[in-house]
Amino acid sequence: MSEDKNKIDPITGTDTTGHSWDGIEELNNPLPRWWLWTFYLTIIWGIGYTIAYPAWPMIQGATAGLLGYSTRAEVAAEIQSFVDKNAALTEELANIELASLTENEPLNRYAIAGGAAVFRNNCSQCHGSGAAGSKGYPNLLDDDWLWGGDIDTIAYTVRHGIRNDTDADAHWSQMPAFGELLEKPEIEATVNYVLQLSGQDHDSALVGEGAVLFEEQCASCHGEDGKGMRDQGAPNLTDAIWLYGGDTEALRETITYSRFGVMPNWGTRLTEAEVNAVAAYVHQLGGGEDTAPE
Repeated sequence: MSEDKNKIDPITGTDTTGHSWDGIEELNNPLPRWWLWTFYLTIIWGIGYTIAYPAWPMIQGATAGLLGYSTRAEVAAEIQSFVDKNAALTEELANIELASLTENEPLNRYAIAGGAAVFRNNCSQCHGSGAAGSKGYPNLLDDDWLWGGDIDTIAYTVRHGIRNDTDADAHWSQMPAFGELLEKPEIEATVNYVLQLSGQDHDSALVGEGAVLFEEQCASCHGEDGKGMRDQGAPNLTDAIWLYGGDTEALRETITYSRFGVMPNWGTRLTEAEVNAVAAYVHQLGGGEDTAPE
């Protein structure tokens, strides 16, 4: 490579840069003026944009821009417009007697649609996106309800929760840890009696002792027939639906250490209309019961 400045290319008559590679010389052609002006305009536009609109990140937030434009504000305004359009329905839903909700078809549809959104945002993390639950979290699709499955009771449960220490009206019950009250052989006998109640394989030799222990220790909550008591939140032990598992090992652990599931009181986080909406949604999933008799 050689450097020979101010040399004129004999073919084009254009100045060269003085650089050449293998005999090929680099011409010193200036950029087109239209291109340069376009480039300068984009710089000016970029500076103006960062001044007018939110742009530069700061330690907290970003520069707001002279125009004060915000995509979040646009979204908030759009959401508010729909809230305003549905205000009458929302007000009606917040004050309706839930037992009569199905008699108002438009409002019922509105409640179920809104309740589905509330459920996905707040309840699906524990009960699952399809409300089928998991170990320790109730399945809301079946007909087994610890505290009742009519729409009013569902709304009450959502509003106040279960066994939490933030709402004095929460459903409350507590199973003793019988490992502190019974000997291991007595626990084994009780396990086998519960297995017999639910129609599972069991040790018949232990059932008699287990029945006596069940009557003394468990019947006050689960009932003499083992079918549970809703006012105690005590589950039915005669069916095949188990919140924590119904096999021998799971029953042994439950009786020994007890269970104490907690549900938050959503009444402090949701509006009354949202509570009623999610109750309507859950009630119509398939396991909801008729209104509890007075």
